[in-house]
Amino acid sequence: MTGTAPAQGAMTPAEFRETTARIADCMRQVIDGKDHAIHSALVVLLAEGHLLVEDVPGVGKTMLARALAASIDADARRIQFTPDLLPGDVTGVSVFDQANHEFEFTPGAVFANIVIADEINRSSPKTQSALLEAMEERQVSVDGHTHPLPDPFLVVATQNPLEMDGTYALPEAQLDRFMIRMSMGYPDAQAEALMLRQRDSVNPLSLIRPVVSLDGVARLIGFARSVHVSPRIEQYTVAIAQATRSHADLRLGASPRATLQLVRAAKAWAALQGRDHVLPDDVSGLARSVFGHRLVPTRQAVGGRRSADPVPRIIDQIVSQIPIPVADR
Repeated sequence: MTGTAPAQGAMTPAEFRETTARIADCMRQVIDGKDHAIHSALVVLLAEGHLLVEDVPGVGKTMLARALAASIDADARRIQFTPDLLPGDVTGVSVFDQANHEFEFTPGAVFANIVIADEINRSSPKTQSALLEAMEERQVSVDGHTHPLPDPFLVVATQNPLEMDGTYALPEAQLDRFMIRMSMGYPDAQAEALMLRQRDSVNPLSLIRPVVSLDGVARLIGFARSVHVSPRIEQYTVAIAQATRSHADLRLGASPRATLQLVRAAKAWAALQGRDHVLPDDVSGLARSVFGHRLVPTRQAVGGRRSADPVPRIIDQIVSQIPIPVADR
């Protein structure tokens, strides 16, 4: 998978802290009392992943994606996924130019730095699959020709729970391309009351101005990449991933892509915490968010538990059983 090319000039720790703090402050103007959601979005941005936000309607899923896009001076496009959306609407199509007597490629909405895939599970699986190549290889192939996507490239998708009417389950192959799945949750009483007062006459999104350029984003990503991961931390991450593949309650464990993305997310999280190295807690703390949507429980595991989703419990169990490595750098 290709990524953002290193920008000229290494970023200092002070610059990194200041810039990421400014992005977070911008997003807080729109997202009240949801620092966990803001931090997850920042981790995905810095680790060059993709973010899936799953929750009930009206809790700010799309606002989170739009706030992130508005905080960065980048090309951002929103795709409203509906049952009649076609793959060509996403990737683009070749149109015959009668003047030149040849086909000309017309880029689709996916050709942007930040793509907001709103309610992604309301479109058909065929249309959903149009994002597979784009999310993994950062390119689009149409009629035998390959077209590279802008750099950086980030998909922030929102979806409603599957039990809601008019939704289609995302296939495992597409879920595996999302680095983190998270939920917003309802705001607390104080944050909801503040929202009522602040948004009665103005849309806070209209007040956000970009605080970092594309070059700045590339430097942020480069800084996160430079975070050190010791061999013991790598072995610890691999041990967690391998344990998911042999667990009796799972019929699908974590893929090698998931292992790689867990390390990348841990590096980004460590950088946000002001460290130049990854700790075991960074890996174990992100395991649920990175692995949770990729693991498929057995029917017995689902049927024998009161909880509809036993995966978080299984991940916690696995993490608790893997010996924590002694820190070395």
